[in-house]
This record gives sequence, structure tokens and C-alpha cells, in this order.
Amino acid sequence: MRFVQIIVILWICCSAFVQPIIYTTNNGIVRFRSEAPFELINATSKELKGAIDLSKNNFAFRIRIRSFEGFNSPLQKEHFNENYMESEKFAEAVFNGKIIETIDFSKNGKYTIRAKGKLIIHGVEQERIIKSDVEVTEKGIRIHSIFSVLLSDHNIPIPRIVKEKLANEIKVSINAELFAK
Repeated sequence: MRFVQIIVILWICCSAFVQPIIYTTNNGIVRFRSEAPFELINATSKELKGAIDLSKNNFAFRIRIRSFEGFNSPLQKEHFNENYMESEKFAEAVFNGKIIETIDFSKNGKYTIRAKGKLIIHGVEQERIIKSDVEVTEKGIRIHSIFSVLLSDHNIPIPRIVKEKLANEIKVSINAELFAK
């Protein structure tokens, strides 16, 4: 019995000193694509910021909505920010939560993970599970993900006048490299 007590005390003491293992990025790339019958819209931001705490399998990412570039015209970008995304009121999109799979991030390799969390766009929170490809190297962690966002899920209206120029389903891709903090 005494041996078990010593082991339990040692385990408690050691776990109290476990340091978080945090990887961060400040320049991940987010691309989105709207494929509507009469118009194709592509935009890109290189300002994805985020962190993964490997000791807890937690993550948090955010992107400033006004950082997107590459629209078909300056007027289209203005409409995106003012009429649809309301960037003054809803300045960022956020995704935070937990990595479902247990992966040994100390071993180099390629993995497919599922990130479960809250995706907040246009002030509307949706629970999502987003699949991502992860590559662990000596230098850090690379993440690549492709998923869709429905404008209707985030209360982003599409006026009838532009219904054929703006798709409800927006395709999103993310590429980010995270490095140990």
C-alpha cells in the first residue's frame, strides 16, 4: 500500500510541473472561393493567427476579416466588408476547440486529424468538426485544411439582386506553419 501512495504522490508532483507545449503562427494563409452561376470570387489573407497547446490538445485561430485581398474589383471588396461581413461590427472570424485524435507530436510524420470546436463568423457561433492534414517536422507543424462555410449558417444575407453572383456555400482552404513558442 505504501508503494502505491508514493507512486501516486510522485505522479501528482510530476504532472504539476508539466509545461505546456505551444506552437504558434502569425502569417497563416486563408483562401476563400465563391462559385456562383454568374461570378467567381477569390480572396486571400496572409494574416491567420493561431496557437496549438499540445499538452492539452487545444487550439485557437483567428483572422481579421478586412485582411482579405484579391477580389474582382475594389467595389466588390467594399461590398464584402460593408454589406455582407459587416467588418466594423464583426472584425474577426474565430475557430477554437480541441483536437479529437491523440497524436504523438514528438514524432515526425503526416497525420489526419479532426478539430472540434466553435467557428464564429459574422458573430454567429457554429459547432464544427473540421478535418485537417498535419505534418510534423523538426522545424514545426504544417496544417492544411479544406472545408465549406454556408453563409446562411452565419446569418450573412445574400440580397436577391446578387443571388446569381454570390454562392451560399463558400469553399475555404487554410495553410499554416506553426513553430514552438
